[in-house]
Amino acid sequence: MTQSSPAHIPSPLSSDLVVAIDHVGIAVPDLDVAISWYTEHLGMVPVHEEVNEDQGVREAMLRVAGSSDDSTLVQLLAPLDENSTIAKFIDRRGPGLQQFAYRVTDIDALSAQLRDRGVRLLYDAPRRGTANSKINFIHPKDAGGVLIELVEPTAH
Repeated sequence: MTQSSPAHIPSPLSSDLVVAIDHVGIAVPDLDVAISWYTEHLGMVPVHEEVNEDQGVREAMLRVAGSSDDSTLVQLLAPLDENSTIAKFIDRRGPGLQQFAYRVTDIDALSAQLRDRGVRLLYDAPRRGTANSKINFIHPKDAGGVLIELVEPTAH
């Protein structure tokens, strides 16, 4: 039996850049109906709600009741109009899981390291996300078909 030599494996990224799973994003056609469902059926607690004109969404962040402030959240995303990215997602795939987000300490440093490895990001520079966080997305074709969001929260 012959062994093939392993493919070149790049050194790991700086371990302090990705620090947690931030949230799971779910596309919904009606935000109020979705918030009601998650609170009534799962006991989740809404902790933030906003309209993000830049992203074309009305959104809410929900936390499991009794969980810590830094726990993973559920983000519900409803389109503001039929031209928004979320509206197009719902038209193509229906409501459901839209993205998986990681909390990062330095989105610019992480973006540079990812690009150096040939990973495509959707934006040239980070954009404003929920609660004025800085965000970018890894292209799904470079992440096994998953839309991965990178979130650098604003300092408190």
